[in-house]
Amino acid sequence: MTQLNPLTVAVQMDPMEGVNIAGDSTFHIMLGGQARGHRLYHYLAPDLTYRDGRVLAKARPVKVQKVQGDHFAFGEPELLDLGRDVDVVLMRQDPPFDLSYITATHLLERVQEETLVVNDPAAVRNAPEKLFVLDYARFMPPTMITRDLAEVRSFLAEHGEIVVKPLYGNAGNAVFHVGQSGANISALVELFNASWVEPFMVQAFIPGVAQGDKRIVLIDGEVAGAINRIPGAGEIRSNLAVGGSAARTELTDRELEICAAMGPELKRRGLLFVGIDVIGGEWLTEINVTSPTGIVSIDAFNGTDTGGMIWDAIDARLAARVAA
Repeated sequence: MTQLNPLTVAVQMDPMEGVNIAGDSTFHIMLGGQARGHRLYHYLAPDLTYRDGRVLAKARPVKVQKVQGDHFAFGEPELLDLGRDVDVVLMRQDPPFDLSYITATHLLERVQEETLVVNDPAAVRNAPEKLFVLDYARFMPPTMITRDLAEVRSFLAEHGEIVVKPLYGNAGNAVFHVGQSGANISALVELFNASWVEPFMVQAFIPGVAQGDKRIVLIDGEVAGAINRIPGAGEIRSNLAVGGSAARTELTDRELEICAAMGPELKRRGLLFVGIDVIGGEWLTEINVTSPTGIVSIDAFNGTDTGGMIWDAIDARLAARVAA
C-alpha cells in the first residue's frame, strides 16, 4: 500500500518508563510508525483538557529504540490541539476500564471529525470486552453475569466446574477456578461484591484451556495472525502477563468462522485493532478492544509485520476520509 505523507501521531498510553519493550504491542506499533517517518507524541489520559470547545493534550515528542532502559527519549512538552495539530490519536492505555477510561473516550470522541482516533473511542466505550462478546453468545461457553450467590450456586450445580472473573478486569487478574465442591464460593462472591460495584462474569470451565487460550488479532476486521498461550504449571490462566507461554498456532475452521462472523461489525464500528480469545479451538471468551496485545509474539513466530498492517489500515482510513 502506498504510504501517505508522514503523520503526526499522539499516543495516549501508560508511562513510557514502565514499558517492557520485549512484548509491548504499543511500543511495537510506535517503532513501526517512527520507521515510516511519522512524528510521535506521548501523553497520559490525565493530560487531556477540554477548553473553549477544543480537546487539548499536554504531550511530549518522543523517539523510541529497542534498548530496554534506554528505549525512549522525550522532547520538551507541547500543548497539542488534538483536532488541529495531529493526524492520528492512538488510544492505547491499559485498563482498568473505569470512569477515567470512559471519560477519555468521551473527550476523544469530540475530535473524531478532525482526527482519526484508533480505536474509535465511542466504539471502545460501547464494547467492553466481556459484554460486547455477548453479541456472539452462540460461540461462547455457557456464561452468566450476576451478583447473586444463589444464581452462582445453581450455575455451578449445572456445569460442575466454573470460572469467576471481574467484568472489567484485565491480564488475567482475579480469575478464579471453582471446582465441583464449591468450596469457598460464598466467600468468593462476597469478595467480588465488596470489591466491585458491577456484576461479575461466571463461565463454565473449559478443560481445553490446558492446551491453550488462543489470541487472534484482527486488523480492520481481517485476521492478521494468532498465538496460542499455554498456562504455566498449576495455572488455568494463560495470559502472558501471569506466566503463560506463547506458541505458534494455526486457526481451526471454527475460529475462522468466529472471525468471519464478527469481522464486518468490527470494521463498521471503527475497531481497527482487536484481539479475541478462543479456548480449545472453539470457545470464544473475550473481544479485546481497549488495548489489545500479542502482536510481538505473533510476528516473532510467523515472520509477519502486524504493526505494519495496522499502519496500512490507518493509511487506508485516512485516504477514505480524504476521498469523502
